[in-house]
Amino acid sequence: MAFGILLLMAAPPAPALAAGCAYEPQGEGRVAAILDARSFRLEDGREVLLAGIEPVVPDKAVNRAPALAAILTGREVELRGADDTPDRYGRQTAFVFVASSETSVQAELLARGEALISATVADKECASILTAAEATARQAGRGIWAHAAAIKNPESPGDILAGIGRFTVVEGKVLSVRQSGATTYLNFGRNWTRDFAVTISRRTLAAFEAAGMAPKSLENQRIRVRGWVEARGGPRIEVLRVGQIELLGGN
Repeated sequence: MAFGILLLMAAPPAPALAAGCAYEPQGEGRVAAILDARSFRLEDGREVLLAGIEPVVPDKAVNRAPALAAILTGREVELRGADDTPDRYGRQTAFVFVASSETSVQAELLARGEALISATVADKECASILTAAEATARQAGRGIWAHAAAIKNPESPGDILAGIGRFTVVEGKVLSVRQSGATTYLNFGRNWTRDFAVTISRRTLAAFEAAGMAPKSLENQRIRVRGWVEARGGPRIEVLRVGQIELLGGN
């Protein structure tokens, strides 16, 4: 479903990150150019990728880079992170703060509904704050959350399957939990080869159990899951981290 061009809203207040994302300083500089919805170039030539978030790509016609440009163009920034090693594309992955601000750019984008939290943030307090920023936008219907189709319905597997290769959020009721070999399946439909399912590998089960979220306990529960859509007969999202699944309550 095409969403059309979304107008940039006035920036809502984002949660302060004074203690939450206090990673080690990894450099600073002035922003010279915005490259896309979550990366930019500094005047010294370094390219920076925003850590902990995924871009919102509801439709190829929607360009969300202006949201990042509105926050960063021409600004002095500080980079923070656990490691400044460039990725395979030569980009430094970091949490980014405009000079003199303790609110990360990631939180700003999430609070505007211009990004999705990726569930890859290792620091629990930081992840909690970013999750709260996204929830603020979702509850207020900002940005992507102004459109009902931003959250996919597992009862429409074809709609999910149309987003192969995209980072997607799905909400629905887990109808059954089954194990096959080293993989646990959270099934959202009766047709296992066609309907949407979440897969959890055996090596990830211990983390779920330690978090009090054993997969079998999710049967008949409503959950929100996020991740990259794959096609394995029906649409699938592989869960690698506990943070990819949220319990919503209710049956």
